[in-house]
Amino acid sequence: MATLLAQISDLHLDGSARATERAVRVMDHLRALPRPVDALLVTGDIADHGTIAEYEEAARLLEAPFPVLPCPGNHDIRSAYRKGLLGESASDAPVNRVHHLDGTALLLVDSTLPGRDEGLLDPVTLRWIRDTLDGLPATTRALLALHHPPVVLHHPLPDAHLLQNPADLAAVLAEHPQVTAVLTGHAHTAAATSFAGRPLLVGPAVTWTLRLPWEGTRAADREQPPGLAFHVLDDEGRLTTHYRVVL
Repeated sequence: MATLLAQISDLHLDGSARATERAVRVMDHLRALPRPVDALLVTGDIADHGTIAEYEEAARLLEAPFPVLPCPGNHDIRSAYRKGLLGESASDAPVNRVHHLDGTALLLVDSTLPGRDEGLLDPVTLRWIRDTLDGLPATTRALLALHHPPVVLHHPLPDAHLLQNPADLAAVLAEHPQVTAVLTGHAHTAAATSFAGRPLLVGPAVTWTLRLPWEGTRAADREQPPGLAFHVLDDEGRLTTHYRVVL
């Protein structure tokens, strides 16, 4: 049976009624699906200011009858993220985790560079990715989820704050053909491209949608409804993605 994953990104919870309502709307939609998703990926910028209170709200809003698998973004603060969202001890170490689901390993990768908007896979994280992939059984597929796209998306705003060492990630992927695709957030726009010979799928944002250069001069379209992605990984290893908005 195919694995069904949902992806949301860039909630930017800040205690405002607007941010909370949009997150609630998306989560209510996912909980009410006739066929439950097998897991939900949340690809960063969960909090807007990185406070404990924002992560405690996120923990409440993201509670679901399916696994919810977050990774941090540039607005997230590692110590508060660990304590308020994950219920762990506060630590400034990279937040890298793996979740196994029906023969697929979901690697939740910390691409944040503390204090900066651009991303970086530091040596600890690169070693963790390699070691995790090396330890998988030969028949296990893998997906990588991180916040920062490693390629340009043809808009000056996200392109100014991309992953800064994409060649390092490409080298890891070249060694590990079991990685089916890379999933990211950060750009506030649904997008599909490729990276290192793999599909690169960018999840849309919950908070606001990026206007592309040919759509207008104001980057943030706050009137668009929150978006999400559905990824279907079939028994042949093919990944199919559908993008939706939640009215």
